[in-house]
This record gives sequence, C-alpha cells and structure tokens, in this order.
Amino acid sequence: MQNDRKIIHVDMDAFYASVEQHDFPELKGKPLAVGGGMYGVVAAASYEARKFGVRSAMPGRLALEICPDLIVVKPRFHRYKEISQQIRAIFYEFTDLVEPLSLDEAYLDVTENKKDMESANDIAREIRKRIFEETGLTASAGISINKFLAKVASDYNKPNGQKTIHPTQILDFMEDLPIEKFYGIGKVTANKMHELHIFKGSDLKKKSLEELTNLFGKSGNYYYNVVRGIHNSEVKPHRTQKSVGVEETFWENLLDEEAVFKQLEIISEDLETRLSTKEIKGKSLTLKIKYKDFTVYTRSKTQEEYFINAKNFYDTAKKLWELRPFDKPVRLLGLSLSNLNTQEKKQVSVQLKIPFEEFE
Repeated sequence: MQNDRKIIHVDMDAFYASVEQHDFPELKGKPLAVGGGMYGVVAAASYEARKFGVRSAMPGRLALEICPDLIVVKPRFHRYKEISQQIRAIFYEFTDLVEPLSLDEAYLDVTENKKDMESANDIAREIRKRIFEETGLTASAGISINKFLAKVASDYNKPNGQKTIHPTQILDFMEDLPIEKFYGIGKVTANKMHELHIFKGSDLKKKSLEELTNLFGKSGNYYYNVVRGIHNSEVKPHRTQKSVGVEETFWENLLDEEAVFKQLEIISEDLETRLSTKEIKGKSLTLKIKYKDFTVYTRSKTQEEYFINAKNFYDTAKKLWELRPFDKPVRLLGLSLSNLNTQEKKQVSVQLKIPFEEFE
C-alpha cells in the first residue's frame, strides 16, 4: 500500500436540493425534490425527503406517492454550475491536483499542498469551512491514502461531517465494512455476494483472487485489492476525456414513448450542463438503451458541425430512438457525446445519477 499519499474526497450534501433550500429559505426543513413531478425522474432529494424514502433516479410519480407533501422544483443547472465553480476555486487554493467527478464532488491530492499544511484532516476541515462561508452549503469529506478509501469515508459521517481512515486502521475498517458500502459494488452485485454469504469485507477477503475472478470477471481483481486497501489510481486533473455522457436507470421500467421522450429531454439538458462546465463540444451523439431483459442497444449519429445544446441532443436522440429494433420496457437511457474538441480542452467527468450496477 502507498501509505504516503494524502487523498481527500469532497462531496456536497444533497447538492441540487440544498442549493434550492439555500436560495429559497421557505423551502428549508421541507421535503423537496429537484426534477421529478408526475412524469419525471427525481434528480436530487433533500434529506427531509429522504426520510420518506425519496431518492435520486426515482420516478416522480412514486416519490409523490410515498411523500404526498413533497415539493417538486425544476432543476436550475446554470445555478448549480455557478456554485460548483466557486467550490472548485476553493479546492485550487490548496492543490492543483483536483479531479472533479461531477458538479458536486471531487478528489484532491494534498500530499504536497499550497498551504504547506501537514494534516490532510485539517485541510478537509478548512475546505468545508470555506465552502460553508462562501456558499452557505455543507460538504462532507473522506480522507485516506487512496481514492477508494477516501470515497468510502466521505459517505461515513454525512451530512456535514468527515472521516479519516488512517493507514493503521485500513485493514480493520475494510473487514468490518458492509459489502454494499464498497464503492463500485451496486445492488445487483451486492445481492449476488449475499447469495455467496459475502456480507462484509472480512467475508470477501476469504475469497482467493482466482475465485473472485471466476465469479465476477475483471471486477474480481478490483474486489480482491480494495478489500486489502489497495487502489493505485492517481488523482488525474489533466486526463483527456474522449467522451462525456449521462445515463438514467429507472426504478420502474418505461413502458411508453411519451415517458421515454420526457426522460430524453431531461437527460439532454443535463448533458448540456456537463459539457458547458468545460465548454466542450462534440460531433458524435450516441443513444444507449438498456431494456428490461438487460439487452443493450446503441445507435450513433456523427455530423460535420458540433452539437451545441440540449435541443440538438434531444432532436437527434428522438431520431435515433425511432431506429431501435425492439419495443420492450426500457430500464435505462443514456446519451453520450464523443469526437470532442479536446485538443485544447482537458477533463470533463461523466456523472451518473446513480452508480453503475457493476464496477467498470
């Protein structure tokens, strides 16, 4: 293990919903969903709404059923981007090694930092303090020797908390960690592991590399290493992104075309926001459809001019949808843009509203 690195994962607390509650004080303390509505999908839920079981990627109809007093507001991506830029400016005061994952979270390597601060724990505390002072929003942080451990730790004391996993604590911490808390292990994989009597890290650790590879393919090597605290991926601030995209997995399968088009419109707007964060454009748009039976269909369109906005994405996505070979219930929709103008541009991250079911 590389015990000499100091990695922080900063994750804003219920970011979209918290921005709305901050900007509109009358929403504070109330169950709130950003996006959703009767025919939409929840993009974010306030902690008050989460107490009722409302969560991101849930159909708005279901959210309103389980929380009748739910307040639904439309996303304001321009505002979320504006605050995200403020937050990133704070990160860069401490280190240039910042790897954004989305508008509301990032990895920071503070092994060597601009403040010459010895303690990564103190740096995380100072960053969270600055974020609150400048935006009125709270953030949580995880601190450890690699990105995986920092990511897991940031979720440990949410909201508005932080946790450090010291090198001497890693093995004990990982052995006690419930398997569904492992970053990269989604619901499907967790259920499979439960069937194999793997419920926490100590159970996973008993499996050999060969067993895990046979059971989980290429992901087996990842599981074998992370349960031992090994994850050597560096914070990559200047990684060139070949594509950028947004996917939505639905709690209830989409059964009609109208519902599909509504989701494609939401996804198109979200994709525009992610691209505009770094002023990135692309010439190839790909529609991804995963059906109820888990079959996947993709179709792309490449044009001479750059796609420039959500309307371009949506209009093209509808045409690509019409070329689909199947009429089956839809489990997932995704749009991604490639053939980017990344000659001069740097990184833009692909954010999923909910994690992959399998680590990739």
